[in-house]
Amino acid sequence: MSLKFSLVICTYMRRKALVRLLDSVHVQTEYPNQIIIVDGSIDTRTETILKKNIYKNLNYFKVDDANRGLTKQRNFGIKQVDKSSEIICFLDDDVVLETDYFEELLATYKVYPKALAVGGYITNEVKWKPTDNKDDNSRFYYDDWMRKEPSRFKIRRYFGLAPNAAPGFLPTFGHGRSVSFLPPSGKTYHVEQIMGGVSSYKKEVFSILKFSTHFEGYGLYEDADFSLRLAKLGDLYVNTMARLVHFHDGSGRPNQYKYGKMVVRNGWYVWRVKYPRPSFSAKIKFHATSFLLTLIRASNILTSKEKKKALTETLGRISGWFSLIFNKPKLH
Repeated sequence: MSLKFSLVICTYMRRKALVRLLDSVHVQTEYPNQIIIVDGSIDTRTETILKKNIYKNLNYFKVDDANRGLTKQRNFGIKQVDKSSEIICFLDDDVVLETDYFEELLATYKVYPKALAVGGYITNEVKWKPTDNKDDNSRFYYDDWMRKEPSRFKIRRYFGLAPNAAPGFLPTFGHGRSVSFLPPSGKTYHVEQIMGGVSSYKKEVFSILKFSTHFEGYGLYEDADFSLRLAKLGDLYVNTMARLVHFHDGSGRPNQYKYGKMVVRNGWYVWRVKYPRPSFSAKIKFHATSFLLTLIRASNILTSKEKKKALTETLGRISGWFSLIFNKPKLH
């Protein structure tokens, strides 16, 4: 017997992307018992287009300023979930699912009955190949697969600041490898972080935890914060067979200055959620890595075609970094 599940989609000014996602939900081998759209748009275009496209089991909610923003909209959506649902799934509005996405996701809970959360797997952001068994610093190797090693990790390795934890786990000094460093092996991996935009959770989780209101607006790293707090209570997994593609719709995102500031401040917050009392060495490494990554972003002012974005994000990172001296985020 299939698990009953609800799908929550938080959206903001992305009506075309949302319809594209819902079209891929419509053809799923396992269909949601409930689809909850939480719309924070400041116009009525999303509502209008949904009235023209009828989707089974869909419930639409338009939220006001008090409930606008990714974290607030997710918490609002949770409150609308039917009592009979056993699993709550979340999807960003700019993804498209393979037809068996939910089937694979739900099957993971049967294989790992103690799982509290299961994340899906984005297929179109990284090119992976079977390993060539060479020790090439330009490649990242994991579980008989390899991918191109991003330049920031090559530079970090040179300065002794490479992550010392597996993908999906946070090193003692923060700045880890995301689940995008897990290969398309078809396996299910145990992790302590999943991406909120391709996630699912047992409903009972939300009687204990909520998405933190510390992360307002765009909510950068709020999924990492929630995952790390949840991982202290039980097991989280990423199923690389629950596949989808991500189209990175740029609308509704913050300006680069705010984004740069969030990268540093929210990164510090998430690190301290996992390690509230880090060692002196870990503190040095966290700030050294933050400084190095800021320098790397600053170099894009000269090398990138989008020089203005690189400049404003760099200024945001510097501002965020100095703000940690005088005004650290309060841990909740």
